[in-house]
Amino acid sequence: MNYRNHGRSTVVTDDGTALAVYETGAPDAPMTVVFTHGHCLAKESWFDVRSHLQRTWGDDVRMVFYDHRGHGASEAAATDSYTIEQLGRDLGAVVRTMVPTGRYVVVGHSMGGMTIMSFVRQHLGELGGRLVGVGLVATAAHGIAEEGLGSCLAHPVVSMFRSVVRRAPRVMSTSKRLSRGICAPIVRAAGCGSRRVSPRVVALASAMLNETSVVTMAGFLGSLHEFDESKSLPALAVVPTMVLCGSDDLMTPPRHSQAIADCLPAARLVTVENAGHMVILERAADVADAIATLVAQTGLTARRDLTGRTHLTAQLEVAL
Repeated sequence: MNYRNHGRSTVVTDDGTALAVYETGAPDAPMTVVFTHGHCLAKESWFDVRSHLQRTWGDDVRMVFYDHRGHGASEAAATDSYTIEQLGRDLGAVVRTMVPTGRYVVVGHSMGGMTIMSFVRQHLGELGGRLVGVGLVATAAHGIAEEGLGSCLAHPVVSMFRSVVRRAPRVMSTSKRLSRGICAPIVRAAGCGSRRVSPRVVALASAMLNETSVVTMAGFLGSLHEFDESKSLPALAVVPTMVLCGSDDLMTPPRHSQAIADCLPAARLVTVENAGHMVILERAADVADAIATLVAQTGLTARRDLTGRTHLTAQLEVAL
């Protein structure tokens, strides 16, 4: 059963997995933005971006954040359901429950961006109708294992790790020491770019990574390795699309974002200089600005009255 209370909600997916959801903004806002997070992170990874956007939008744009299955406060699920295809269906459940009417934009970071690509293929009828904009942040449409730290996905040790977790999930799920040993190098090497980053950013990213079960961590590795939505990507051409990456991203290097933009000539490609894979934490203001621009492109224009409050005026003929 789905329920909502004081901004926090639970959405039950098609296979009965309960997902933790958080929303902010007016329930009757003319626009909703749904955010999806990356592998081994949680909805809180978006909260710095949220703070910047709230200062821009007030309550006039509704924002919805949720934890993927096996992540954050959401329920764990059968390991064979830990696929990006299933995450696309989970996003569909979130949209059906949290945004049953009205227009919406979806924005995803890393595996969250891949989730959106899967969702779009599964719901092509939404594009240009209710789904009016897409933001893809530090992600890839295919070939993540071909270069950079993503190439580690193709290493035999990773296959061995996945096999061990599948055989003994209960034992592995209690191994927080192993989880920290795997996550710490990811944070150090892939998380941030060449600028000096605040200890708070590193601590927040590390906390989310370290709290993710080893079973969840391993469960999605195969799907990440095999992910390929390059053939369905051109469907996004009918809506405004923003593609953003950090110039120093070692997990999904900028060439992946460039490849997505090449498939979508009208897409807006944003490169955040000196930022790494955790660009949504590292450079939250820049990411928020790019998202605000994306929403403006959908045909909702922001204006401020004499009190400084932001209002949104729908211009549907522009959006369509």
